[in-house]
Amino acid sequence: MSRAFVFPGQGSQAIGMGRALAEAYPAARAVFEAVDDALDEKLSALIWDGAIEDLTLTQNAQPAIMATSMAALAALEAEGLGMEHVDFVAGHSLGEYSALCAAGSMDLGDVARLLRIRGAAMQEAVHVGVGAMAAILGLDYDTVTSVAAEAADDEVCQVANDNDPAQVVISGHKAAVERACVIAKEKGAKRALMLPVSAPFHCALMEPAAAVMGEALAAVVVRDPSVPVIVNVRAEAVTEADRVRALLVAQVTGEVRWRESVQWLTGAGVTEFWEIGAGKALSGMIKRIDRDTVQRNIGTPEDIVALKA
Repeated sequence: MSRAFVFPGQGSQAIGMGRALAEAYPAARAVFEAVDDALDEKLSALIWDGAIEDLTLTQNAQPAIMATSMAALAALEAEGLGMEHVDFVAGHSLGEYSALCAAGSMDLGDVARLLRIRGAAMQEAVHVGVGAMAAILGLDYDTVTSVAAEAADDEVCQVANDNDPAQVVISGHKAAVERACVIAKEKGAKRALMLPVSAPFHCALMEPAAAVMGEALAAVVVRDPSVPVIVNVRAEAVTEADRVRALLVAQVTGEVRWRESVQWLTGAGVTEFWEIGAGKALSGMIKRIDRDTVQRNIGTPEDIVALKA
């Protein structure tokens, strides 16, 4: 049986995430402390006792979700259930940074600082209200791609996340995304939902953020990952540090090809996916992509107890 560890992206944040892990496992607490030190602030206090509005701010949510995933992985390692039991890693959007950290490609402190920079750069790339994102449910990828192209009308409107066979997210100028929602419903979409996000991620409007990340990534050490990482923008395995760096820059404006990434993994023999960190969003997507796979969620001490049992 082949196994992949997968790491969640933005939207999985919740006040209190990871606290029980930190209380139960010194190694998990050490992760939160290391992230606090790297950012020179008590991000852990915001995660556990702050306001959800503050945690949801992109520059906070991104390092917070990564920290929670790395704390969960540290707890697994403490139980002897860590990276020696995995064949591949992958992450959804910012989760790719978690995956790379898990695979030893980048250090925890560097990843925390990179995600703080990434979150701020994405937020600053487009003025609030200019961009938007929407989830289109019930239409396939090719149909949503054509809908986005039809709606663009000299503005930006493109697929941002190909999540699963029935969920594709679009991103771009707000008016174009709104037009796309109308067209999608006309073409038979079950729902077309504007998303409560602060910026239009994974589209051409993020070019300024990509430039910022190019500079930031050039300044950190990136090593070859210890296991293959399935990268968002290519939906294939990467094992070389130079490619990791370049593809993380491309990811800022590029599409999160999650459906294809999972298909690549199952094609490589993966039958079991462990979602490491907050929430269960990826597990639901993976089940819709391939019903023959097994999902396990690792976000609390109880999850680890159940896993060991």
